[in-house]
Amino acid sequence: MMGYRKNGIVAQRFAERRQREDEAPRLGDQVPNLRGLRLEIEERAGDLGLKHVRHVVVGSAPALFIVLCGDSECHEGEHDLTGPIMRALRAGSTRFDGEDVCNGSVGSLRAECTRVLHFDAVATYAS
Repeated sequence: MMGYRKNGIVAQRFAERRQREDEAPRLGDQVPNLRGLRLEIEERAGDLGLKHVRHVVVGSAPALFIVLCGDSECHEGEHDLTGPIMRALRAGSTRFDGEDVCNGSVGSLRAECTRVLHFDAVATYAS
């Protein structure tokens, strides 16, 4: 029963995220001279870190950069990187980074999530 409920919540959050992405303006329209964007993302909890690379397909990507919290026990946790990434891209920055603290909660007492996400970005532009 608990697994079904949890899977239902995960599916709902995924559907909501997909809807936000579908409704967001396209990245290529917002930054017309952007040709490539590579994000190295590391989410940390204490001494543990999970790292991955995200290659953004500029032509079809939404101008929305939201990364769900990697803690399976986190409720409604996500990292919204849209503001800092879009500011840097609109300014023509080729290398930039940032950090975001999860806004979710964990456990039955709903303690603040301690996960922190750090990203390093490399952008390329048309001449």
